[in-house]
Amino acid sequence: MSPTARSVAPSPVHAALIAAWALATPVALDADERDHGHVHVDEEIIVYGRAQPQIGTAATASEGTVGHADYHLSPVLRVGELAEAVPGMVATQHSGTGKANQYFLRGFNLDHGTDFSAHLDNVPVNMRTHGHGQGYLDLNFMIPEMVETAVYRKGVYHAEKGDFSSAGSVDFAYRTELPEPLVQVALGEHGYARGMSAGSAPLGNGVLTGAVDATRYDGPWRLDENLEQYKFHVGYGRGFGSVEVRAAVHGYDGQWNATDQIPRRAVRAGLLDRTGFVDPDLGGETRRFAATAQADAGSWRIGAYWLDYDLTLFSNFTYLLDDPARGDEFEQRDERTVRGLWLHGDTSAWIGELPFSFRWGVESRFDDIDEVGLYGTRARVRTHVRRRDRVDEASVGAYGELELGLGERLRGVLGLRADYYDWDVSGMRADHDTAGDDRLASPKVSVAYKVADGLEAYLSWGRGFHSNDVRILRDPGERAATGRSADVLAASEGAEIGLRFEPHPYFNATLVGFWLELDSELVYVGDAGVTEPSDPSVRKGLELTAFWQPRDWLTLNAAYTVSDAQLDGGAEIPGAVERTFHTGATALLGAGFRASLNARHLGEAPLVEDGSVRSDASWLVHAGVAWRYRRAEFGLDLFNILDSRDDDIAYYYASRLAGEPAEGVLDTHFHPLEPRTMRARFVLHF
Repeated sequence: MSPTARSVAPSPVHAALIAAWALATPVALDADERDHGHVHVDEEIIVYGRAQPQIGTAATASEGTVGHADYHLSPVLRVGELAEAVPGMVATQHSGTGKANQYFLRGFNLDHGTDFSAHLDNVPVNMRTHGHGQGYLDLNFMIPEMVETAVYRKGVYHAEKGDFSSAGSVDFAYRTELPEPLVQVALGEHGYARGMSAGSAPLGNGVLTGAVDATRYDGPWRLDENLEQYKFHVGYGRGFGSVEVRAAVHGYDGQWNATDQIPRRAVRAGLLDRTGFVDPDLGGETRRFAATAQADAGSWRIGAYWLDYDLTLFSNFTYLLDDPARGDEFEQRDERTVRGLWLHGDTSAWIGELPFSFRWGVESRFDDIDEVGLYGTRARVRTHVRRRDRVDEASVGAYGELELGLGERLRGVLGLRADYYDWDVSGMRADHDTAGDDRLASPKVSVAYKVADGLEAYLSWGRGFHSNDVRILRDPGERAATGRSADVLAASEGAEIGLRFEPHPYFNATLVGFWLELDSELVYVGDAGVTEPSDPSVRKGLELTAFWQPRDWLTLNAAYTVSDAQLDGGAEIPGAVERTFHTGATALLGAGFRASLNARHLGEAPLVEDGSVRSDASWLVHAGVAWRYRRAEFGLDLFNILDSRDDDIAYYYASRLAGEPAEGVLDTHFHPLEPRTMRARFVLHF
């Protein structure tokens, strides 16, 4: 299959897009608009989630809410950058746009997920025992304009957060009703084109909301990405007495060519351009279709979901090192269905004269993985099977969390989470078959003390975990040789002390010192393209965040993190970035004009365990302006406005190009930031 070949067979996503488009297309104007030929727009009121008060309600200094305005007044180059709403988070990319992003937070190179979890409307997004990497977190299926809020939490101190949440988590919520239908068209350099339409309409006693999104992008690379992404979302909600019921379906279909990281020596020798490629046959295709239903009665909430998912990914990181004749290209394959059920509740009462609240929940998930495989390929044609498994993996988690008021100034939170995992692996060889179970209890405790009006101090401790790929248990001999843990549930333990300062509604800041230990570090292996469990690790650092609205029309925000990460024994953790900094400004200039400016710094990181090879720091600056007049809105976004030639990400390992020694050459392999690019959009509101 050539890198530009495309399947024309219809898929459930394409079929559903037609139906969703009818809903998302704006309805006719009402009688008043027909009579007068114009629409009246009231003065815009912007509510920032970052400005919401947290003193007296937050359990830690490192949690918060990001609102619709925080997201949509700033330009977004890639969908994965939605995760950057979490202060201190950085999302990069080392491959094609259609692949999950690479995430960095609190000294973690989180690869495509590992120790950072995400949910959308209570449905987990991370994939366990995945064909490309444990915890694979692909946000490409999301429609950015549909995101209403994102609640973030960092550390292991929240009982409701389970797998992949040691560094942090984010819970996205889609908008259940749009204030006005809209149609958007965006065009940009390097063959960028996007169309999106969304709207809501009354149906019976409820509201039906739909959105469709189609994107095409060639990218700035020598090899055209030929990215095609199609998405839809349809949701319906209505009340039955005191119970609010909602059902939704969403779909996503994406395919792309990829320019993966390339060896620095080839660029220095003039063999490759910085935007060049070694293997022209890389890329992938992924599909996702999900159905969800949930009911909310206030004191309890219940929901269920069903997800059909598959990914085919072609990569080649070492070129001619392992197979000089055919090359080292390989295919990673993942095809599964996921089913889940959750029930959450809360209650409030008094113990004597002390108020308390109790939150609890039960979650179950079953991954029916038809195929998780690794194949040798040449020009996207399979040449041999390296491994192929069928996996059933089930889990049940339960938690309880008691928050108790201990006076006017003191609050305490006690939590306990228990998780049970069960799995069955059927491999292509008998010695690959395995079955087993694992369980883990994770206690938590936090204390909040109101030092003064507008100032609260926090002390937190807890245990959490990430799951490992259950296929790691199939080779006991290799485990004995490497000394790596065989536990599927690898525990983490952390603590933090923090201050939250909220002198008035227009300013807030947090200062946090954190410490986190992992029983088993998940490390990205560049020449294999997978994450593997490694030695225990420890991280410690400081984090400062701030939000300021000095004028009604101007907001400023910033986040700075410095951290130190080491493996057990003192070795450096490859890819563990030591400093990150982000700052942004948004201005509402009147007469419908607004502007934003954002800058992001990703610091240096060791690329090998002895720290002798390090990645370079990078800066990235985006800016955007928009103007709305009546129903029409015009926008212009400029990405990487300084045209930085820094690296987006870098790795260090051995690879072999034609004519090089059989043992290969150790070198830095990098993926550059996308060069300066401009995108314009036109939005019609109804």
